[in-house]
Order: sequence, then C-alpha cells, then structure tokens
Amino acid sequence: MKLEGLEARRRWNGLSPTLKGVMWMLFACVAFSGMGLSVRYLSRFLPSQELIFFRNALSLIWMFPWIVRNGFTVLRTAHFRMYLGRSALAFASMLCWFTALATLPLAEAVALGFTAPLFSTVLAVLILGEVVRMRRWTATIIGFLGAMVILRPGIEEVTFAHLLVLAASATGAITSVVVKQLTRTEHPNTIVTYMTLLTTPFAFLIAVPVWQWPEPMTWFWLLVLGLLATLGHQASTRAFQYLDASLVATLDFIRLPTSALLAWIAFTETPDIWTWIGGTIIAAASVYIARREAQLARQSQQATSKSGAAE
Repeated sequence: MKLEGLEARRRWNGLSPTLKGVMWMLFACVAFSGMGLSVRYLSRFLPSQELIFFRNALSLIWMFPWIVRNGFTVLRTAHFRMYLGRSALAFASMLCWFTALATLPLAEAVALGFTAPLFSTVLAVLILGEVVRMRRWTATIIGFLGAMVILRPGIEEVTFAHLLVLAASATGAITSVVVKQLTRTEHPNTIVTYMTLLTTPFAFLIAVPVWQWPEPMTWFWLLVLGLLATLGHQASTRAFQYLDASLVATLDFIRLPTSALLAWIAFTETPDIWTWIGGTIIAAASVYIARREAQLARQSQQATSKSGAAE
C-alpha cells in the first residue's frame, strides 16, 4: 500500500504544472457542484443562516488534523488584514448564495453566478480606477445581456433570490482577487483554514436567532457539506497556484453541466433553454475578459522587464 502511494506521488510530481492545475480545477468543480446540491437539499430542513454556520464549523473540523500534524505555526502570517477582509466578503457571499439556493433551481443559480468576472471589470473601474478599453466593456455588456436572457425581466418575475445570486457574484469577484494575491506567499491550507476560522463566529451570531437542532440524517448531510466545501476550496486554491486566472475561469464553467446533471438526478430539475443560452453567453464573455486581463498583465510584465534591462 505504501509503495502504491509512493508510485502515485511520483506520477503526480511528473505531471506538468498546467495539467496539475487543470486536474485540481476539475475536482473543484465537482466538489462545488456537490456542495450546491447539498445546500439545496438541506435548505428544506434548516434555515440558510444555520447552514452557513455548519458549513464553516465543519470545514474547520475537517482542517483540524492538518493543523495538529503541522503545528499552529502554520497559521503565522503577515497578511492578517487581508484574511479578515477576505473572510468578511466570503461571509457576505455565502449568505446571499445559500439563501438564494433555497428557492432557485440549481443550474439557474450557477449560471447567474458566472457573472462574477463581469463584476470584476466594473469594480476595477469604480474601486481601483483601472482604465478599461472598449473590447472589455463590450464583453462585459454582452455578459450582462446573457444574465438578462436568463432573468427575462418583464416576461418572467425577477425574484429577490435572483438579486441575491448577483450580489454573491459581486462579492465573490473581490474575494477571488484577494485569494489570487494570497496564493503568491501563503499555503493553500492556511488560506482555507483562516477563512473558516474567521467566518465561523460571524455565522454563529446570525444562526442563533433561528436555531433548529438537526435530525440524525441531517447531520450526515451537514458533514458532507463541510467536506465538499473544504475539498472544493482546497482544490480551487491550488488551481490558482498552477494556472492563469483566464484558464481557471474557463474551466469553472464545467460547474454548469455538472450542477444541472446532479439537480436532475436529485430533484428532477431540468434547466430551460434560456438558462443554457444565457449561461453560454455569460461564459463566453467572462472567458474573454479573463483572457484579456491575462494578456494585458503579461504585456505589462514584459514592458517592466525591458525597462529594467534598459536601465
């Protein structure tokens, strides 16, 4: 058994960084799809506020053996403020997302959730003062039109749950930027542990007023939720280490067919044609934006390198 483990590790180490990143991201997509399904199912029995608490508390329990094995020194960091900000944003995003999943079809919620890169463009202008050229603005507008295809305001009712998904995407967009920065210096396990460690107290405070003790079978699914959330964040954080953000964004859209399949198996939910069309439009626009940002970043690095060489 030990020899098999060593052989598997040897093969893994022999893979290219790109292939490792792709495999991590595919695993993350499956884990996050399963997490969404778990939230959708558990929302029948527990309020969203309580689900958020258990999602974080149980994730922390799954991470505890790693902390014990490596010692609490692994939590030393010079970026505590970044962790605190990231945790507050993640908490807000989870609150919106979990509440929306209680009523929206899973595939529809996932498709709308892909608007996060579109919000990143808008936030870059409003908060960072970044100059965005016509091509990125065009892609952003097209992406939001894709969201309108799914929502079809004036034809179908735009519910509060739909707005919550868009709010979750906006806060999630900022969170992704912070995570990408942290992966340059921090261990993926440290990033995931700090998020759950700092988010759990906030979650507990909002869960207390609506607290309901879970039934025995519900406890099982809560454990599954915590495990899938931990594995998903671990895998996606590692994917960011190996891959360009543009490729991560491209692979992330695998969550749509995966979530649709799981929702069909579990709840016989069938996404309508507008969800697929709108999701595809959002996907194409978001991938273009991510690729464009990566291209501009490389050009900036090359210009900086040439400037340094000239000096």
